[in-house]
Amino acid sequence: MILENLGYTAELEHYRTEHNLSGFGVARVITEHKERYVVKNEAGDFEAELIGNLRFTAQDRGDLPAVGDWVAISEYDINKALIHHVFPRSSTIERQAVGKHGQTQIIATNIDVCFIVQAVNRDFNSNRLERYLTICNASKVTPIIILTKIDLITESELEQVLQSVSERITNVEIIAISNETSDGLENIKSHIKAGKTYCLLGSSGVGKSTLINSISEKEIMKTGAISESIDRGKHVTTHRELIVLENGGIIIDNPGMREVGITDSTDGLNTTFEAIVELATECRFSDCTHIHEKGCAILEAIELGEIDEGSYDNYIRLEREQQFFESSAQDKKKKDKNLGKLIKSAKNIKRHNKY
Repeated sequence: MILENLGYTAELEHYRTEHNLSGFGVARVITEHKERYVVKNEAGDFEAELIGNLRFTAQDRGDLPAVGDWVAISEYDINKALIHHVFPRSSTIERQAVGKHGQTQIIATNIDVCFIVQAVNRDFNSNRLERYLTICNASKVTPIIILTKIDLITESELEQVLQSVSERITNVEIIAISNETSDGLENIKSHIKAGKTYCLLGSSGVGKSTLINSISEKEIMKTGAISESIDRGKHVTTHRELIVLENGGIIIDNPGMREVGITDSTDGLNTTFEAIVELATECRFSDCTHIHEKGCAILEAIELGEIDEGSYDNYIRLEREQQFFESSAQDKKKKDKNLGKLIKSAKNIKRHNKY
């Protein structure tokens, strides 16, 4: 095992030298449990924790290590280490933090390709696919759609699913697979290259863990039995984990996500719904709402069947969600700033009274 097998690059080594980190070891975060980590390098796996300065100088949760990060470490005991520094990220896949307005949650970092996994039976949902695509596009990560469990539907039903996806989503590769029959698995394997990092996104029970086992040809991940009542697998993965495949490539598995809220990146929406955004510039009025105006280029395109109405409705929904998140984030930043001023003022008063 060498660092390059984990995805280490010349750019990261240049950063390490430029910032006087050569005296530290380098490792990649493979799991995280409430600010306790497992990191991996050529010497093996280490249980790691943050040095106090790194923890207390962090402005928010995003400044702390996440699965996929490269970190500077020092060993202090057998298989134990301290994390001193987090290297810059080439990409960050994130979503809205569940139940926390205006805050984000990092899903994974330093990703090259994201496999968006969705089952073709009861889980299939085009709106959710576009939501995942928006997250990937916001992170500048290449998405590939993986449609699983094709053995559970007929060939004609599969053709209908593929057609419905291709009508709404363009310029994104779609691979249909069955973990039971191995159909399509070789196609996925052909995309996996040594030293590149891949992330799996999808709901619970769509077959992500089984897919990892199929790709690696080993029982790496635990898998749940199929429920006959709901026709899908049980939720098994409970935390994010980075897995190094023997046949090349690094995969980050994620727990199934019921809520996938997008954050404040307009770029992600513009890339996912590029055709709609381009048509918006052709409307007669600069302030067109694209809802009822006569002559609206988007509404005309929908009537002519050039744009899928469901995709447009989803775009409007996600755009409103993005604007609400941005507003919530600004409110939170303002409150945090005011709280900081209050704390600073209290400290000054205390210092003045002391003397």
